Amino acid sequence: MERIIECVPNFSEGRNREVIDSIVNAIEKAGGVKVLDVDPGEATNRTVVTFVGSPEAVLEAAFQGVKKAGEVIDMRQHHGAHPRSGATDVLPLIPISGVTLQECAEMARKLAERIYNELEIPCYCYESAAQKPERKNLAVCRAGEYEALPEKMSDPDRQPDFGPGHYTERAAQAGATNVGARDFLIAVNYNLNTTSTRRANAIAFDVREKGRPKREGNPITGKIVKDENGKNVMIPGTLKGCKAIGWFIDEYGIAQVSMNITDINTTPLHVAFDEVCRAAAERGVRVTGAEIVGLVPKRTLIEAGKYYLAKQQRSCGIAEEEIIKIAVKSMGLDDLKPFNPAEKVIEYLIESEEEAAARERLVRMTCKDFAYETASESPAPGGGSISAYMGALAAALGTMVANLSSHKPGWDARWKEFSDWAEQGQASLKELVALVDEDTAAFNKIMAAIGMPKGSDEEKAARAEAMEAATLYATEVPLKTMKAAYATFPLIRAMAEEGNPNSVSDAGVGALAARSAVLGAQLNVKINAAGLADRAAAERLCAEAAEIAAKAVAEEAEVLAIVNSKIQ
Repeated sequence: MERIIECVPNFSEGRNREVIDSIVNAIEKAGGVKVLDVDPGEATNRTVVTFVGSPEAVLEAAFQGVKKAGEVIDMRQHHGAHPRSGATDVLPLIPISGVTLQECAEMARKLAERIYNELEIPCYCYESAAQKPERKNLAVCRAGEYEALPEKMSDPDRQPDFGPGHYTERAAQAGATNVGARDFLIAVNYNLNTTSTRRANAIAFDVREKGRPKREGNPITGKIVKDENGKNVMIPGTLKGCKAIGWFIDEYGIAQVSMNITDINTTPLHVAFDEVCRAAAERGVRVTGAEIVGLVPKRTLIEAGKYYLAKQQRSCGIAEEEIIKIAVKSMGLDDLKPFNPAEKVIEYLIESEEEAAARERLVRMTCKDFAYETASESPAPGGGSISAYMGALAAALGTMVANLSSHKPGWDARWKEFSDWAEQGQASLKELVALVDEDTAAFNKIMAAIGMPKGSDEEKAARAEAMEAATLYATEVPLKTMKAAYATFPLIRAMAEEGNPNSVSDAGVGALAARSAVLGAQLNVKINAAGLADRAAAERLCAEAAEIAAKAVAEEAEVLAIVNSKIQ
């Protein structure tokens, strides 16, 4: 899984476009990130920037943004409606995929340390990155705002986590930055078949974690119960990590429950949706759909789609796009307006359509175009890409049999068994499809190295080093194809033995395709390894390939014996 995190820094400038642009440019010039949104606010005098990328790229871009903000914003001149303590006021890191919240917290602490060490801007760590329990609350870190920094920085109990221990000229100019880590926040509005804000609020209070005040006697008009400290006694709602309120939307002419899900691991979107539906139904109201505000991680929709498929006892081993369609329809995300995953899912926004098309040049072709491209006088795509594609077809056939078996009449009790196999098949299919283009990319690396200048001794050495690295990569890629194709055999064997008997021949063809993929990729391992100067590495790679090939031949023979015993 690709490692992606999001960063949403808030800068204390919302009016001067030149200043804002200079900060955003610094973030983009760091490289490797995509800026998704720039939202300046004049009244708050604050700009929220959203960007995503790999952890390494995001950390560097965040640092460069803080650096530029510290150069172009003078906190001694700043005034705005929003609480703030520094030129870069808050700097949260948010896990999107392949990264845990705990990892983001550790990254945030190291980033805060670097900001202080290199820029002399003091930093507090908040939420999951907090080094003191009370500092999990951002309000504690920002208490007193910028104006309180002279006093706080000299107080051992309120000093920044990374700072000089006293007020400095640098702190006077740039203030203090609050660096944190938090989970992704999903903003969602649930559409109701009512115009009553009161009903919407009642549903919101039923489900939000905070709940509603406890009252004496009548739950609506009774006197609010207070505790010994004079605070309202609350009756908690049913959803952890959720804030909600009811309102009426003139644009749509309906009431909504507006919700922020602040802990999507505890309360996934589909769980919240079903619970709001239940609470609404108890009050005679129907949820007609939901409206996602902003962006969502892909996993949110994948989890939802699989959840609703499982409720139907349908296989979850289908294409990602189909799973997302199920999620959209199940929660009515297109109730008020079309829902386009390409515009709402963070992972899809990271890579432009042009970049994706370049990376997936071959797999985006039709079967006919791919065949004719292979038949052209160009040396790539060649046997390596074809081997990967044969492996993908093997995985596809095994997955098809699993899905057909999951839906076979009379086999309803076994749907989960075959759904699990189909999901494994989809994972193999995705890996092998990616290898179709990666093999050609490996060939292109060799061609690029061949084209390097070779006049001086330094140029010759650089060319030789690049050739060795490219050749090693071109050897490792088909070895990856061999491993991925061989990994389809457990699925294919299971489908031959246990799957829908009407499709046993498809499992047999899958075995043939998997074996051919393994042996075809082995030829590429051998021919590319021959060009390696590191003979020990070449022998190791060829030996590993030979072992996989021998096992694939044996697996194919056993699966075909099973298949033939059932069709004779």
